[in-house]
Amino acid sequence: MSIRVGIMGARRGRGLAGGLRAVQGCEVVAVCDLKAETRAEAAEALGVEHTFEDYEAMLDSGLINAVVVATPQNLHVEHACMALGRAFHVLSEVPAAVDLTQCCRLVDAVRASDATYMISENCNYMEANVVVREMARAGLFGEIYFGEGEYTHDLKELVEVTTWRRRWQVGRNGLTYPTHQLGPVLQWMGQRLTSVACLGSGHHYLDPRGDEYEQEDCILMLCRTDRGGLVKMRQDIISDRPHITTAFSLQGTEGCYESARTREEDGRVWLKGRAADRMTWTPLSELREEFLPAERREPPPEAEAAGHGGSDYWVARDFALAVRSGAPPELDVYFAMDITVPGIISEISIGLGGAPVPVPDFRAYETGSNIVPPTGSFAKA
Repeated sequence: MSIRVGIMGARRGRGLAGGLRAVQGCEVVAVCDLKAETRAEAAEALGVEHTFEDYEAMLDSGLINAVVVATPQNLHVEHACMALGRAFHVLSEVPAAVDLTQCCRLVDAVRASDATYMISENCNYMEANVVVREMARAGLFGEIYFGEGEYTHDLKELVEVTTWRRRWQVGRNGLTYPTHQLGPVLQWMGQRLTSVACLGSGHHYLDPRGDEYEQEDCILMLCRTDRGGLVKMRQDIISDRPHITTAFSLQGTEGCYESARTREEDGRVWLKGRAADRMTWTPLSELREEFLPAERREPPPEAEAAGHGGSDYWVARDFALAVRSGAPPELDVYFAMDITVPGIISEISIGLGGAPVPVPDFRAYETGSNIVPPTGSFAKA
């Protein structure tokens, strides 16, 4: 089938074009952005003839049958639903939604459409995370009962440039950008979160106007999974510090993993069946050839040039492959809910002083029912 993609949100969306074009029959044919300069630059860089200021005009142009939604996070659901309602395939940036009402609307739209929906969580496609994923699937960690993810990335300057972040990321108190941490961890564990308890470290910074950020500086979230496992998440996008961006750990009955915390370091693994003793780590890089899928060991130039360590290429390519084959993507709407909804619930928990709050499972959500309780009526877990 021919996949004709329109990119909505050119600044971020253009970075996914290489992976889309890697799949035979998939082409980027249109770019849409509110800013004339941004869409012109993207169109020139991608060699695209058709540009639009109005998203609905692009949808109704007859040019496309798939979209990349790379707009501010509060608009992801609106733009995804507009495409799904026209039976257009959707690759959506993260997080999937910003509140539970939006989550219901998105799941309803996916269920009502014959089109493919996939969440574009590129951290699941970073090389080290793929190696750990394959090791977990091979059972090398045994029964996994603990996972940890961090996103420490000072975004204060970016908040002033992309002003929507002032409202939707640092303008809310909770773990408002959860998917980079949760995506890999939940994929490795094969589990979903059933409750979250969230606390913050208080306020120590002011924005350039002298106003306090609504979000506390360091956010910690402790989570229970549906198999009794434990997950710890940290978000810090306000503190003055060098970026770690993402960091992970994993613990199972047969082994464990600790990710690198600087670019100069290597991740490390300990496996009961392979280690010489209980104190000797194996560098993750030594396991690359054994567990990294063959197609990724010698990536094409387009993948090496793509953003976020090449992960932008691979996530977009998997979306195009899913559309072409008709097979459901692994990072489908329910996985999107698994890595988005806990962040929404964290805001409720932090407002309750850190009390555990249940996380709804959207696989059990009945279309049209009210999964969203009245404000403040969430029962403690």
